[in-house]
Amino acid sequence: MGKFKAFLKRKDILLSGKRYGIDALGAMAQGLFCTLLVGTILNTLGQQFGISVLTEPVVGDYTVGGLASAMVGPGIAVAIGFALRCPPLVLFSLIPVGYATNTLGGAGGPLAVYFVAIVATECGKLVSKETKIDILVTPIVTVLVGVGAACLVAKPIGSAASAVGDAIMWATELQPFLMGVVVSALVGIALTLPISSAAICAALSLTGLAGGAAVAGCCAQMVGFAVMSFRENRWGGLVAQGVGTSMLQMPNIIKNPRIWIPPTVASMITGPIATCVFRLQMNGAPVSSGMGTCGFVGQIGVYTGWVNDVAAGTKAAITAMDWVGMALICFVLPAILSVVSCEVLRKLGWIREGDLKLDL
Repeated sequence: MGKFKAFLKRKDILLSGKRYGIDALGAMAQGLFCTLLVGTILNTLGQQFGISVLTEPVVGDYTVGGLASAMVGPGIAVAIGFALRCPPLVLFSLIPVGYATNTLGGAGGPLAVYFVAIVATECGKLVSKETKIDILVTPIVTVLVGVGAACLVAKPIGSAASAVGDAIMWATELQPFLMGVVVSALVGIALTLPISSAAICAALSLTGLAGGAAVAGCCAQMVGFAVMSFRENRWGGLVAQGVGTSMLQMPNIIKNPRIWIPPTVASMITGPIATCVFRLQMNGAPVSSGMGTCGFVGQIGVYTGWVNDVAAGTKAAITAMDWVGMALICFVLPAILSVVSCEVLRKLGWIREGDLKLDL
């Protein structure tokens, strides 16, 4: 047993929740961002501004953005392999594994790629540099294990993820107030935790009203922390948290969990307002549902959804009320609600001066 543990250590195979639940999931979000999300943004820019280089096919029927979106499976697989510190031959062999898994997984393909890429990566690492013909053995093992696993589990995992996402979206349509509170709060909390809310939303294909609630929750966390900590962190903190990530506050949350109350309360208020009052929907790329104001990707995703709906004839036009709703849900209300809640907690002594200070 001791020799096997030593072997795993030598191969840098660490069976831990951090490596698989944080590192790999975070990498999955990066892979999604660099393929599906970037492709969606490029297509939207091309359509809205008439940029021919972005609207004309460059390979077959694919535009530049279409090519980027089509590579979502390989993008996720390679990102995960990189996060798991795999050798180059394993990393490059994950390209066909990711493509096959995402294709077989259907709507829930990203989640299937997450699991299969981990298995293929670790199996590839086991045999890497163990033979004199490593250049053949390592890629063959990685591809065979990955594609084999994809054939066995990609479709069931994809179907299960899609079913869960459909159930959440159905429940949100049925009970927009209750689910607005729940989805907004949970996805917002996931965004601030060292896991990937974007990857979760993409894995569940979370769009529609549920996607809108997710956007609201993420914005509440990012804008909330950015504004309520302004006295400690000034403009650098405002930008770092408001356009970057509220995850920067995790060390402070561990020290004083009460600082998490204001943005979470804000998310529980803005979520149902988004679903019940403004009917804010995310009909763009599902990964955008979990991005909040990070690079304004959440807002770009909502806008992309509006454009798609208008093009499909399901929406007459983008109205002033749409823009007002987005501004209130994504920026104005999170800022006001979080600051008010924070000031109340400061007066109660639950939040003290310096509790929100970042090391920037």
